[in-house]
Amino acid sequence: MRATRALIAMALAAGMAACSTSNSPDGGSPSSSPSAASGTVVVYAAASLQATFEKLGAQFGARNPGTVVKFSFGGSSGLLTQLTQGAPADVLATADTPTMDRARAAGLVAKAEPFATNVLTIATAPGNPKGIASLADLTRPGVSVVVCAKPVPCGAATAKVTAAAGVALAPVSEEDAVSSVLAKVRHGQADAGLVYRTDVKGTGGAVASVDFPQADGAVNVYPIAPLTGAKNASGAQRFVDFVRGPEGRAALADAGFGAPS
Repeated sequence: MRATRALIAMALAAGMAACSTSNSPDGGSPSSSPSAASGTVVVYAAASLQATFEKLGAQFGARNPGTVVKFSFGGSSGLLTQLTQGAPADVLATADTPTMDRARAAGLVAKAEPFATNVLTIATAPGNPKGIASLADLTRPGVSVVVCAKPVPCGAATAKVTAAAGVALAPVSEEDAVSSVLAKVRHGQADAGLVYRTDVKGTGGAVASVDFPQADGAVNVYPIAPLTGAKNASGAQRFVDFVRGPEGRAALADAGFGAPS
């Protein structure tokens, strides 16, 4: 009898231990895998990625219970400056390869992978009231234009397309992020601005878009990488893989980004 009771007690203990493991935070929910990410993943990303990355961050969190993705968006060069000054982050996604190359040279990343491409367009008020049809039209009297500052990827791309078109712009302001350029056009502070095609698409018609041929000669390739000093290295790599995976590619394509070759 005593032996029987001992066996029953051992079986009950084993069952309770199994239940405790499957329901613990480390074990995750039944839909999560043992290798799922956890904790907080801090992502520094180019301003033009904000809408898409926020969507992907929510999806990533849903597939990795217990994980929170926090973002800091801005001009790529400004983000790099913050990181070199010691700002804590796990992932960096920039709007061009030269900025990521500088991050690698500074020892902030070891290896980056391309995940998207983007090109410029001319953003105008709905209906294009100034009748802008080309880059040259941005130099007409009475047309106010705003652009990105040259150190920012969209500013470097602006320099390329205007040089290719043989156009010298006289912008009323130069912004540190493409989102600021778009905001000035959207709120009537400028007649036109050079932004990415994805930025215009993301407004849902709040601004109009005028494409120009020189844009295809200044394609920006977006790279992403986990930071070498990431506090959540495993979560960082999983987020990078998620962005470059099927769901990430679908969300980026839906937003108007191109796929890297």
